[in-house]
Amino acid sequence: MVRVPESQRVRDALENAVIDGRYRPGERLDPAQLEEEFGCSRTPIREALQALERSGLVQIRPKRGTYVTELSIPELAERFEVMAELEGMAARLSARRIERESLEELERALRECEKHAAADDADSYYYANASFHGIVYDSCGNEYLRQQAHALKRVLQPYRRLQLRVPDRMRRSLTEHRVIADAIAVGDAETAENAARDHVLVQVKEFSHMVRTWKQVTEPATSSK
Repeated sequence: MVRVPESQRVRDALENAVIDGRYRPGERLDPAQLEEEFGCSRTPIREALQALERSGLVQIRPKRGTYVTELSIPELAERFEVMAELEGMAARLSARRIERESLEELERALRECEKHAAADDADSYYYANASFHGIVYDSCGNEYLRQQAHALKRVLQPYRRLQLRVPDRMRRSLTEHRVIADAIAVGDAETAENAARDHVLVQVKEFSHMVRTWKQVTEPATSSK
């Protein structure tokens, strides 16, 4: 199991609770209650909630508290479409510019993905997956693109984690990663770009289906009134 900071552990658990419907759209999150639930101090709770606000999963309202955001599928789909283009561009440029050391790091990240997929460990797979994509961004040789890709990836993190719950998604994700890595390794920019773009776009369809199902079994919380 990959070791993560306390605030990240809390964030991951809260993401799962929101997406599972345990915390419903519009519901207020009580920091004191969360401290008791997770057995930690206020600091990691505050850091986790701030991270979730950046991803759009919660809203922090001054003097009122923190509330679960009601998900909008069209808005999320638009963000995924932009992410797909950024991923494709980064992969295309990386195929032309990646250094040997970074290529070796990409292979190591891919092997980590393989290990966690074989163990059916979705959380650890996600972190190895994030490392894989981060190496592609960092190897593109375009600082502005690198920054934008990392920023949007942080926003979409909870939703990209969610789609790994789709049956057989980890195995297919791993296959897609291999195509991207192989194309980058041989300098095939066109294949790398198309594979990276498609790798994200397929998540839009799977995620949208999951969120529609989620919304059917949850109702906005009365506590938002």
